[in-house]
Amino acid sequence: MHIEAFTIQRIPLIREGDDVGTIISNSAQLKDRDIIVIASSIVAKSEGGVLRLEDVTPGAEAKRIAHANDEDVRFVQVVLNESEEVLIESPFMLTQTHTGHICANAGVDRSNVEGGFVLLLPKDPDGSAKRIRDAIERETNKHVCVIIADTCGRPFRIGQTGIAIGCAGISPTKDWRGEKDLFGRTLEATNEAVIDELAGFANLMMGEGKDATPVVIIRGVEWQESEEGVRKIHRPDAEDLIKRALRAGKDRQ
Repeated sequence: MHIEAFTIQRIPLIREGDDVGTIISNSAQLKDRDIIVIASSIVAKSEGGVLRLEDVTPGAEAKRIAHANDEDVRFVQVVLNESEEVLIESPFMLTQTHTGHICANAGVDRSNVEGGFVLLLPKDPDGSAKRIRDAIERETNKHVCVIIADTCGRPFRIGQTGIAIGCAGISPTKDWRGEKDLFGRTLEATNEAVIDELAGFANLMMGEGKDATPVVIIRGVEWQESEEGVRKIHRPDAEDLIKRALRAGKDRQ
């Protein structure tokens, strides 16, 4: 396998109403089967996901959690608004968003946005990825797939990595179950999270600060077509032992 990957250098500062798909189409020479990985921040900005903290009215639950975490009560209220469930309240908030994504602070971000504002995750990342993919294919007549990526911490390890929170056109996983290993044994548990691996790879090139390279093109990776979206890889509640343990811990408090 020979892989090429490069950033798009001419992406302007994105504002609400900007057409991310058209901007990408006009900024790169795309080819069929390109994988386009886009930072969630510019998708959210284009969709109006920037919120002024002055406009937030905190409730009693936000005040209680903010006091325990020594946090801005308005920020906590935004996190609660963006959360379907709070799995950990303190010393930080680990929540499940309305789309099923589990992360710290519901993905609400204070970086790469003006002071006094916060940046939300896209409301429907799979839908956003599909709209951007459709726009790119319409503008360029090239068959591509799109992954929307965000950085996320991991349990048991220090440091963040890129993960996929939305996708369009690509199967989220590659299922190796039933294949043979080097010694002829049948694989029974290996289901590779392809879109997360691609998001992590792209994150190396995007950077986390002032690099201003929020779009990465990956070329040469074979991918399976699918419209299933990221929701396919959210572990069902009945199978999620970690989530069950976190809920049990809250109940005992």
